[in-house]
Amino acid sequence: MRLRPLAALSAAAATALLLAGCATGQAAPEPTETAAAADLCSAAAPSGAASDSVTVDGDVGTPSKATFEQPLEPKELEVTVLDDGSGDAIEAGTFVSYAMTAYNAETGEELATIGYEPGEFLPSQLSADTVLGQVFGCGRVGQRVVATFPATDSARAEVYVLDLLATVPTAAWGEPQDAPEGFPAVTLGDDGAPSVAIPEGEEPPSETEIATIKQGDGYEVQEGDYALIQYTGVRWSNGETFDSTWQNGAPIAYPTTNYVEGFQKALEGQKVGSQVLVVIPPAEGYGEGEINETDLKGETIVFVVDILGAQSATAGAATE
Repeated sequence: MRLRPLAALSAAAATALLLAGCATGQAAPEPTETAAAADLCSAAAPSGAASDSVTVDGDVGTPSKATFEQPLEPKELEVTVLDDGSGDAIEAGTFVSYAMTAYNAETGEELATIGYEPGEFLPSQLSADTVLGQVFGCGRVGQRVVATFPATDSARAEVYVLDLLATVPTAAWGEPQDAPEGFPAVTLGDDGAPSVAIPEGEEPPSETEIATIKQGDGYEVQEGDYALIQYTGVRWSNGETFDSTWQNGAPIAYPTTNYVEGFQKALEGQKVGSQVLVVIPPAEGYGEGEINETDLKGETIVFVVDILGAQSATAGAATE
């Protein structure tokens, strides 16, 4: 069975939800702190008889048990706040990690519990025009809500208990590590955006070389997992940046297998929170050929990659 898109139980669904909010390559206007908070406050769905009727047992941050009279037939989205939370306040544009338990509103059957274990959900970016923004509003980390969704032509009525677990930085937060001698030098801006200096007079390596320059301690990325990342890519030949999520305006999320071989190697086996420096020769990049300004054939390429979150390729498989 499959839940409505909010649940994002499959990797594809999770990333579709994420990409709709943050990874289109278009940077949203930067809201002021007051405006960002106000946007989410005004977007918050109201409580109602349906959401107020749900009783929930269990502590925030752990799977819940919800009970309610069946069938529950909400006519619109209703949200009741069970715990206001006491952590960081959230605002439009913030990435968050969350977890949830979902129930069939007609029968009371538990449909799924997901997000409480590492690698089950990608972080999602909140905005006033997303379902998560309407569910959490301008809450705080530690918030727990009950959301009741009406039946539609394509989905049954459902009850969700959702926990707002944490805010997620947009730059790697792991413990800094020294890169091996001969690697490019990385300098970080105030926002975490990297700049890369190619070592002068050094010939590029003939094989992909990887250095973890911030060591995270989160979920370990596996082959085929979706990874939420920031990156900057430069040419070894002249040090020029050819692509950067920092410049494009938002992190991206795709399966590790969507990338060239060297980039895939740089992601898999790394832990969330890590920053990785990888030097990729043409054979594991964009292929051999004459170096030119219009493509990356024949070019040794260098990436600095921040791994912000990951979702297992198998997450939610049992519920589809």
